[in-house]
Amino acid sequence: MIEDTMLLNQKDIQSLVTMEDVIECVDKTFQGMGNGTVVNPTKVNLDLGETAAYPPYSGFMNAMPAYIGWNDSAGIKWAGGFFGERKKLGLPYITSLILLIDPRVGNFRAVMDGAFITNYRTGAQTAVALKYLYGKGKKIRLGLYGAGVQGHTQTMAISALFEITEVKVFDMNREAAEKYARDMESYVKGPIQVMSDARSAAVDVDAAVCVTQSKSEFFRNDWFKPGMLLFPMGSYQECDDACIETADRIVVDHIGQALHRGALAKLGTSGKISEKNIYATIGEVAAGKKAGHFSGGERVICVPIGTGAMDISVATLAWQRAKEKGLGGRFKFV
Repeated sequence: MIEDTMLLNQKDIQSLVTMEDVIECVDKTFQGMGNGTVVNPTKVNLDLGETAAYPPYSGFMNAMPAYIGWNDSAGIKWAGGFFGERKKLGLPYITSLILLIDPRVGNFRAVMDGAFITNYRTGAQTAVALKYLYGKGKKIRLGLYGAGVQGHTQTMAISALFEITEVKVFDMNREAAEKYARDMESYVKGPIQVMSDARSAAVDVDAAVCVTQSKSEFFRNDWFKPGMLLFPMGSYQECDDACIETADRIVVDHIGQALHRGALAKLGTSGKISEKNIYATIGEVAAGKKAGHFSGGERVICVPIGTGAMDISVATLAWQRAKEKGLGGRFKFV
């Protein structure tokens, strides 16, 4: 018997999954991407004025389908970010829905909010990548650029796998950085310093994480010291070309995607870097096909631009738990 489609709102999902759950899902999904049991086509981008002159809506949407072998689920996330009118209305930058199907027969299992899952899995991607590239359980000093929602979830996720001994945070909006410092006290073992300039947030840190909406290449190559892991994760290029061109290793979550959006897009589309310049995917390292835990002197750039596979794996867990607990609405579309 085909069940009616489940409807889950953001509050439902928040009650069903924890950051630890999301980290586990992301880890298993990276391993699946590495061993070939996860199918994740390159996302399709609809530019609604993010960079295009028309239409003038200062936003974008991405279509992100995936099949997840380890929990036998498939679906698509339809998500994006908007400034313009959305910002004027006081709405969050991210807007997102996730649709799940039964991959055997194609019926829709669930339609749910995707913004909460997006923010949590983005943090979890960094934490899992650090697990394989830096070493789980080690103490870590963090430089953070961007003190918004994803700055918060980055810290929450990293603190689940590491002891964060120090955070240096920079945001163009100092009030946002100060709020972040107050909010994250329980997740960070050492001091949280609000920095007055971007350069200072990169001094004496083990990993620098950029989760901004900046369109400028603000992170400079001379800040990128030996032994540092740099995560430029925004929609645009947050680090200068030299950071990318002189890095000892480049690691990405999805090669086809990473070469055409985000930090590597300009050099990728111009042909200055290509797949041969990519050391590995996170999945290959997670599956043991490529070595991680690099030596202390290497400068490593990791670009987890975001894949639908992570969203679908977490959404499937939420759907399964909602069924067990009798949560969510039901709707007969047909």
